Amino acid sequence: MAREKKDPTDLSVEQKLKALYQLQTMLSEIDKIKTLRGELPLEVQDLEDEVAGLNTRIDKIRREMAELRQAIATKRNEIEDAKALMNKYKEQQDNVRNNREYDMLSKEIEFQSLEIELCEKRIREFTSAEKSKNEDCVHSEELLEDRQKDLELKKAELEEIVSETKQEEEKLREKAKNLELTIEPRLLQAFKRIRKNSRNGLGIVYVQRDACGGCFNKIPPQRQLDIRMRKKVIVCEYCGRIMIDPELAGIEKPVEKEVAPKRRAARALLQQRRSNTHTCQTLP
Repeated sequence: MAREKKDPTDLSVEQKLKALYQLQTMLSEIDKIKTLRGELPLEVQDLEDEVAGLNTRIDKIRREMAELRQAIATKRNEIEDAKALMNKYKEQQDNVRNNREYDMLSKEIEFQSLEIELCEKRIREFTSAEKSKNEDCVHSEELLEDRQKDLELKKAELEEIVSETKQEEEKLREKAKNLELTIEPRLLQAFKRIRKNSRNGLGIVYVQRDACGGCFNKIPPQRQLDIRMRKKVIVCEYCGRIMIDPELAGIEKPVEKEVAPKRRAARALLQQRRSNTHTCQTLP
């Protein structure tokens, strides 16, 4: 018969704290694996963003160049139309009946001549702008090619590191996920919030030399006793981390150093002298 899963709220405080510490140990191992990758993921992301930006820039430049070429073609057509009108007006000048018609046609010819000059000026401007855009496009394409090579190298390097640690990381994540199911949701959420706000990613610490293992502030004796009793979840009043005793974390108590033989001998000799002096003083 399969065992029924215990409700996380039914666990004792000691079991909850132990599960939390085990979860933190796994999460810390995952953090170490991420540290091995260093800044590579961020570098890859930055290069991907830069490549995407360069592609967008090149596409925009190409569209602008196409618009400039279209504008140049339009102006050249306008020049051809203006030349055709000039020829037409010149032919009409040969058949005018009076000076008024002649002057009017002369003005039209002059106007079309100005239109041709304006169109030629616009063509020169558009041609210069197109040339500048083309140079910018070539430079961007060269830069894009360099960035793509860098991105491929960084990706290959990152994939190599990830492939070496992927299996271990997946196992740890799976174990952590299963362990989270055994922890009370409210306590788990509080632990994750504390862990997120701490620099070293530790949300639960054990007492070290009568002090918090996170911020190293001294803990009052009564509070230390409460921590050892494991009857309630206790947080550090300074850093907000959850505190447990070293035994629950699997840390052995430090063995007190024995008094050195020379120190013991000196102490025994001193006691003997004091005893002899006291005996002499009591003799009649």
